[in-house]
Parts: sequence; C-alpha cells; structure tokens
Amino acid sequence: MANITAGMVKELREKTGAGMMDCKAALTEVDGDIEAAIDWLRKKGLAKAAKKAGRVAAEGLIGLAVAGNEGVVVEVNSETDFVARNDQFQQLVRDIATVALGAADDVEAVKTAAYPAGGTVADAINSAVATIGEHMNLRRSKKLSVSAGVVGSYVHGSVGEGLGKIGVLVALESTGKQDELAALGRQIAMHVAAANPQALDAAGIDAETIARERAVLAEKAKASGKPDNVVEKIVESGLKTFYKEVTLLEQAFIHEPSKTVAQAVKESEGKVGAPVKVVAFVRFGLGEGVEKQESDFAAEVAAAAGV
Repeated sequence: MANITAGMVKELREKTGAGMMDCKAALTEVDGDIEAAIDWLRKKGLAKAAKKAGRVAAEGLIGLAVAGNEGVVVEVNSETDFVARNDQFQQLVRDIATVALGAADDVEAVKTAAYPAGGTVADAINSAVATIGEHMNLRRSKKLSVSAGVVGSYVHGSVGEGLGKIGVLVALESTGKQDELAALGRQIAMHVAAANPQALDAAGIDAETIARERAVLAEKAKASGKPDNVVEKIVESGLKTFYKEVTLLEQAFIHEPSKTVAQAVKESEGKVGAPVKVVAFVRFGLGEGVEKQESDFAAEVAAAAGV
C-alpha cells in the first residue's frame, strides 16, 4: 500500500476542491494514484472536473511573432519574475520568437538556429544566463500557418510588444478581407486566452479523455439508481455538455455569450466577404504544468547567514 503523504493530500485538494478527509480516503482507496483519486472523488460527487492546467509556477515570458499568414509562440522560462522586467531578457524573448518564425516547428530546431547577434539561440540563452545570473530555458515553441488567410494573435498580461503571460495564435483560413480576418482572429484569440479550450472540436479530444469522462458520467448515473437504458442517455447528454465546455467551436463566445464561437465565425463571413474556417489554435500560459519548488524564505535567509 502506498504511503499517503500530506503533500499528496494537499495536491489532490487543490485540484478538486474536495475536503481533506475525502482526499485522504480517495488516495487510500486507489493506492496513491492522483488521477485515479480525482475520478474516485468525481464518481462520489465530491469533486468537480479536475483542473487540467497545471499550476502556473515557472517564471519568464511568452513571446509571439506574426508575419503574414504565419505566426509562432514561444515560452522562455527563468527562475524569478524579476527577470521578466529585465530589458535584456525581454529582447532575448523577442529575438527568439522572430528566429522561431523562420525555423522548423520544433523547439530543438529553434535552439540550434542562428541568432541575430551571432551564434545560435542556445548560445544567446547561455550568454544571458551568464550576464543576468539566473537559469533560463526555451521550454516550448509552436508555429501556425495557413495557405490563404491570417493568423490572429493576442497577448494577455502584456509587458511589451508581443510579450506577456499568456500568448494565443488562431489560424483562420479564408480568401476574404485581411483586415476583417485579423480583427476576428484577435477576438477569437482573446476568447481562447480566457476560456482555455482543450481542442478545436470534439474530434480533437483524445479518446482516453472521452473514455474517462464517459466512465465518470456512467458511474454517477448508476449510483443514483438509474436503469441501464437511462444511464446511456444521461452519459450521451453529459458528453454533449462536456464538449460545449471544452471545445473552442462549441463554447459560448465571450464577446457575445448568446452565440457559440462557430456561430460567430459564420456570421462574420458577411463582413469578411468569403467563407471563414478556424483551422487551428495554440495557447501558451506561462509555467503551465511546471511545479515550482516551495521553499521557506525565512529558513533560506537564516541558512545563508549561518544561523
């Protein structure tokens, strides 16, 4: 049997909002498996859907670069948030995003690409580490492009042109007016920043996630004493609701909540002057999924002072 630690209970409680004793019971029941414990709590009606995004813990900046019908978003991490306000670091992130726009869609390819001031991107990062005195890392990079249309963009928590805490790109395919497409792309990108969809549509959600959601819905329905034929209807209805919550095109548009994003896109075609299709999106939130090491600042100071 796994040793259930206070840290495990704390993590589960933060992810589900369930009570401490319920979290401990869930972890005990599933031998310490956090994901299985989340499902166990949900089946008992003791927790809402697990928070998919990891705690924002890493520092640094998200950088965006867009040119014509393609764009790129990068995440460059540092140890403290002070670095994000450093002019040298900000320029580094801008330059890396520009380089990434012309490099292959792969973070390792970006690291080995030529840097404007000489050497490679990796060399530039190492140089900044030596100058600023903090560990830094190009964590990820993603590029979007369309053959005809625009790549809309939005930066939330901006600290400068193309730099911030959340960066979003939305690829719109259309032969319509570029200015109208750009405006629509920005609106949808703002929606993505706020709503954080998991996929473009239901087809984009992985089978494992759907199976897991189906199992939770079925277990809850059975627990309420519903017959099998009713359980299946409840599950299908629940999945439709799930898709509306997590897929971009089915979500209520934040700018006009009475419409879905898909409906808003369709209605925009009059202004654009041609059919519009949302083909892809990417959203980077600074530090997603990276756990920051917690520390006792007072103890660190005491240790440094030799107390």
